[in-house]
Amino acid sequence: MENSSSESSKGKKRQRESVEEPETSDIDHIISLEKSLIFSDTMVAIRIMRAQFPHIDKVSIKPFILKSQLYSSVKDRTQVDRDLESLKRDKVLRIFKLSSGQDDHAIMLLDDYLNQIERVMKRSEDRKLDNLEVFQWFKTHVIDSKLEPSIEHQELRTLLSLGGKVKDEHISVLIHAGLLTRQIMDPNMYWLAIPNIGSVLKGLSQGRKEVLSLLNRRRYKEMMMVTLEKTRLRSSPLDMRFHLRDLIGSGHLKTIQTPTGIAVQVAKH
Repeated sequence: MENSSSESSKGKKRQRESVEEPETSDIDHIISLEKSLIFSDTMVAIRIMRAQFPHIDKVSIKPFILKSQLYSSVKDRTQVDRDLESLKRDKVLRIFKLSSGQDDHAIMLLDDYLNQIERVMKRSEDRKLDNLEVFQWFKTHVIDSKLEPSIEHQELRTLLSLGGKVKDEHISVLIHAGLLTRQIMDPNMYWLAIPNIGSVLKGLSQGRKEVLSLLNRRRYKEMMMVTLEKTRLRSSPLDMRFHLRDLIGSGHLKTIQTPTGIAVQVAKH
């Protein structure tokens, strides 16, 4: 963890200007969750969790981090919220409201998100769909100016019209590509979305239940973190480390320091 601490002291401005892959020396320090549970800096936590994001077969999705995972890894939650707001304004990252049935928010680096849009655009081109110019309008005029996770229908049309004459079919293309989802409570509002995330969200929900069920079956509803981290999940494409960070940050699990290491226990509500 010494390496992570030294990176954080170089100044947030420099980190925002150059978001890079963790170097090998960083990765040497992130093998064990027990040894990389807490970070002093939000951006360092994001970079390392991005590097740890599990490879998911048959799903084309760039790494994302849940806000709950940051809450489990940076002690000051208020500082996390401040940092995320600042990084969002600086266009380093975007924050998405997930349709998981819970108050989940995903964080994705802006470069990764733009890359994800490029992939969707390429697939649409390969399928020879119509109205594909809307992807460029969306990137240039909506993503660049609309930093919030939702957008109203008329505002969307107004921003897209900066690129050309907007038709309803253009918005349908964005919805079918997974870049927009209509809000259930107000169909006039859209959530900006991450394409191809649907199957991963299903796994996120099922994985949460599986981890909690596993611990609830234990005598004291706890396991050593080093043992738990090695457990393979049957119902989620996301790994145990991803789920543990999430469940600790959301308050469903808590950690206890013992003489032999960190134990993970179901939190009493």
